[in-house]
Amino acid sequence: MPRQFSIGPGRGYQPGVTLHGDGANFCAVSRHATRVFVSLFDGDSETVRFPLPSRRGDHHAGFIAGVKDGQRYGLRAEGPWSPSQGHLFDPSKLLLDPYAFEVDDALRWTPELGIFGVETAPFVPKSMVRAPLPYAQRLPWARPQFIYEVQLRSLTKRHPAVPEKLRGTVAALAHPEIIAHIKGLGVDTVELMPLALWIEERHLAKLGLRNAWGYNPVSFFAPDPVLAPGGLAEIRDTVAALHSAGLRILLDVVFNHTGEGDPGGPTLSLRGLDNALYYRYRNGIPVNDSGCGNTLALDRAPNVQLVMDAMRHWLLATGIDGFRYDLAPVMGRTEHGFDVNAPLLTAIRQDPLLSDLIHIAEPWDVGVGGYQLGNFPAGWGEWNDKFRDDARRFWRGDPKSAGAFATRLAGSSDVFDSGHRKPSSSINFAAAHDGFTLLDSVTFAAKNNHANGEGNRDGSDHEVSWVSKHASADVSAMLATVLLSRGTPMIAAGDEFGRTQLGNNNAYAQDNETTWLDWAKADKKRIAEVSALAKFRRDYATFSATTFSPASRSKAPTFPMPNGRRRMAAMLRGTMAANLVSAWCFTVTKRGAGWLSGSTETASRRWYCRKRSMAANGKPCSGAQRSTQRCIDRLRRLRLCREALHRENGSRRG
Repeated sequence: MPRQFSIGPGRGYQPGVTLHGDGANFCAVSRHATRVFVSLFDGDSETVRFPLPSRRGDHHAGFIAGVKDGQRYGLRAEGPWSPSQGHLFDPSKLLLDPYAFEVDDALRWTPELGIFGVETAPFVPKSMVRAPLPYAQRLPWARPQFIYEVQLRSLTKRHPAVPEKLRGTVAALAHPEIIAHIKGLGVDTVELMPLALWIEERHLAKLGLRNAWGYNPVSFFAPDPVLAPGGLAEIRDTVAALHSAGLRILLDVVFNHTGEGDPGGPTLSLRGLDNALYYRYRNGIPVNDSGCGNTLALDRAPNVQLVMDAMRHWLLATGIDGFRYDLAPVMGRTEHGFDVNAPLLTAIRQDPLLSDLIHIAEPWDVGVGGYQLGNFPAGWGEWNDKFRDDARRFWRGDPKSAGAFATRLAGSSDVFDSGHRKPSSSINFAAAHDGFTLLDSVTFAAKNNHANGEGNRDGSDHEVSWVSKHASADVSAMLATVLLSRGTPMIAAGDEFGRTQLGNNNAYAQDNETTWLDWAKADKKRIAEVSALAKFRRDYATFSATTFSPASRSKAPTFPMPNGRRRMAAMLRGTMAANLVSAWCFTVTKRGAGWLSGSTETASRRWYCRKRSMAANGKPCSGAQRSTQRCIDRLRRLRLCREALHRENGSRRG
């Protein structure tokens, strides 16, 4: 017998659905809508459509008696159609509730989603009424020591030990073989690429391609059912398993744009509820600071609440340990540009739950003033692309690269030694999901993105790379650089055993063998090398120092040498990593660990200040010049040792 429903005044104005014993309260936020509707579904059939009768400010609410856990529903909004003012209301569009915890299916692109007046209920997943899960257990805060960036499908899709039905899902991450591999590397923190519901970019469907990364969200609350068929409970159980193994979990989140894209994109949720409220417009044109067609206006109260509520939801439901923020400057943008004290960044810092988490920013977007490395709040980490580029330039053999390389090795004080920040604020990496893999960076001089179907126009044309005659040694050198530098090291899953994307430096559209890790070809020697480097780093605290302390102000701990240098060099003999470790540790310990703690930083800062001083008056400081020369001389020893090693092996670098 069909269930009977009736609607009455709202019983509260918390956005989303709140279950009560006799029904559920529905609340949606729209400033410019004249009416908001709730459509209830039985299977694929819309059984009833109720307008929400109560309104307070931007909040529309109503209590629907008879609704129970598991009810399928969607929203609709009625209002003006005026694209020049940002108003795109169309009640024929079924909308996902931005606060829904679960949806009943994945999203798939179809042209009807973007055509005015066309009913979309047959093409849109339904939101599900769900009660919140009990609060998940959390680990106490700890600073990440070694981060492993993971795309779930890439990591597990071809792993032979993972059951076929689990491959490519969140649950696969909890498989004992996967956990053992991650732990064996010495990793303590796993950074998961996005898990929230997303949609393919509309051009990919025409090309028969699929999004492999998930940076095109439609919901900030609901997990994507392809990645998490078991919903939040699956993620929660996986986090608990990783916690039991001593691993912390960071979730990559996309709060800068949504998959509704540019004005020709689909109407799926926020665009239909109130496009002009949720997205930033300027002079009647959508702002595109994200480079993805739209940009969320995160200085407005309803949007700040949406993001804050989503973050608390993931924390409490799954027990994760923190977040990595894609294109994070958007989170600090106002009408006047980036501001570290913008409403959302300020709200996160003062929140009693969220402030006590790990926060890592990708500190750039594509808008004006979008490069903000070093400008995020104290306590936050930031992806340091200067580290990546300067490390690659040095090992490529670029002239005059030693000074910048020295600064990166010693913690990037030119970026982070202000505002009481620490070297650990620098997330040091030589490769990540975005760009060349570590191996491809030394085997391709130019990108090879033709498989993406964009005429090789996508992806960076200026990424630092080269074709090396000693590719394996160069990879070893860069892994050693990442793991034996001041800061927080990070590697992308698969770089520890030689993953390749055949030169594709923007493989977002390659949910296939291009990005799926080939475990059958994993380089076990490289895996052991990473594990040894991670252990060496753990054994000597000087690599993980938490302050930029000049030697004159604090005495650094003694670095026990030469035994440590000999032991590590023996582990890695015959590779460029051995050369780097030996030369670097020799340079450090010959003058005492204080050189690593202070003098490199002092020299690097003076070198930077000298450049600025010369730009102003053309007269360099002689003291800075001497310090800089000493610093560069030490770094030259690394290159000389590398060249000597090649001669010993009967080969010369090409």
